[in-house]
Amino acid sequence: MVSDGLLLADKGSGVTSFQVVAHLRRVLRVPKVGHGGTLDPMATGLLPILLGDATKLTAYLQGQDKEYLATVRLGVATDTLDATGAVTQERPVPPLAADDVRAVLERFVGEIEQVPPMYSALHAGGRRLHELARAGIAVERAPRRVRVHAFELIECAPPRLRVRVECGSGTYVRSLAADVGEALGCGGHLEALARTRVGPLRLEDAVPWTVIQRGDAAVLAAGVLPADRAVAHLRAVRLSPEAGRRLAHGQVVPLSECVAADAPAATIPCRVYAGASFLGIGELSAEGLRPLRLVHADRSRPRPVSS
Repeated sequence: MVSDGLLLADKGSGVTSFQVVAHLRRVLRVPKVGHGGTLDPMATGLLPILLGDATKLTAYLQGQDKEYLATVRLGVATDTLDATGAVTQERPVPPLAADDVRAVLERFVGEIEQVPPMYSALHAGGRRLHELARAGIAVERAPRRVRVHAFELIECAPPRLRVRVECGSGTYVRSLAADVGEALGCGGHLEALARTRVGPLRLEDAVPWTVIQRGDAAVLAAGVLPADRAVAHLRAVRLSPEAGRRLAHGQVVPLSECVAADAPAATIPCRVYAGASFLGIGELSAEGLRPLRLVHADRSRPRPVSS
């Protein structure tokens, strides 16, 4: 039986992230299962699954940058901004050269303001926006600042564009697709989406969807990675076993006892080890290291993450 760890799943189309979580909870018989960032049902690709005590690391994984491959269908707008919605408008697609498209995509690179779509899981007045939208209720949504690191044209074959997006957490690629369509003068929607990266975790290392669906517990358990892989992007701090015990009891460990840890310019989260065991997340400052989110280390697993 799996106790805790990280499973990289290649989600198929047509299922919710919650359905994948529920399926794996049943198959692996783990009481606590979570995911590292929701994918819409139509979307495919990397869905990091956190098992057991590793669910305590969820916030540190969900906030990571993400990468997507997307297909934008120009000339057709939908109410959901993607292919699952009802068509709201159709317009002719003008002649488009690849350089013209690239110039438009470049406008969306950097820190931008984005209005969350009505068909989203955000809350308004105690209800999710998508519930209100399906009831025919539209509400004002304040724009949010998001960051798009890269917006690259892969293929220009109107009425379709293939693009690669690197963006910060909270960015709606559906909204980007619709906004690009408007900027090109013809409207558009997101026709297909595949997530290829979450932080340092990549789709090529994920368990295929067919294997996830088959539900062979032994095969899936063999694919579970150590919990610290979920936070490999954080700085590593190592303690002696004795200092690790003190940290586990809520005490602050002086900086002098943190191996190879120089005083940071500002307080930062870090992954903490006592000997070979991963303890969880600590907060490092000039005063030392204090516990934030500790997990039960699986000492039988090798530690693949190097500092």
